[in-house]
Amino acid sequence: MSRGGVEPEPKGSLDDRILWALGGLHGRVAFSGLRRKLGAHPESLARALKRLEREGLVERGDGGYRSLSAATPSAGAEALRPIARIELPSDLDESAVLGRLTGRWFGSLRWVGVIEEPGRRLLAWARRDGRGQVLLGVQRGTLRVYVPESGGVIDSSEEEALAYELLVQAVSALHPFARPGGTAYFVVGAPRSPVFPREN
Repeated sequence: MSRGGVEPEPKGSLDDRILWALGGLHGRVAFSGLRRKLGAHPESLARALKRLEREGLVERGDGGYRSLSAATPSAGAEALRPIARIELPSDLDESAVLGRLTGRWFGSLRWVGVIEEPGRRLLAWARRDGRGQVLLGVQRGTLRVYVPESGGVIDSSEEEALAYELLVQAVSALHPFARPGGTAYFVVGAPRSPVFPREN
């Protein structure tokens, strides 16, 4: 086991590595997100996913691929370290916010997929090279950004830089939701300066 109680990536077949990756995410992972995470050749990955679908271990849907195997390891919510949060205006609906961000690429961050957990839904991104992951969720009117607690792939300062990059990009993507003369978003724990200015 690695730090944080997360099983290390298996060294075996691509099929095993796919099941490990999907099992750790509890949701749907885009093909490109899986390819990046596993460093797999696209054709090899496509063949392996089709094989796992035929065996009833993987399901393909609108949001990507998900594991149907109960035996895959789980990263678990306790393995996430919160980095920052932003209070959202009360008139922003959680599903609208997540819908606006789902599937998008931001700067050096590439879309991975959706993680479904009891009581919350998280969106996941990774760096272009597949190293380092950042997650985002909305709870009780607050947008929150996390990195995996297990770490080890990149150092914590790089993880935090990715998290703040996602935060800035997400707020920028949500800007059209703001009402004229409306609310500015504030980063909790940072100096009280708006992420973008109030409109007059």
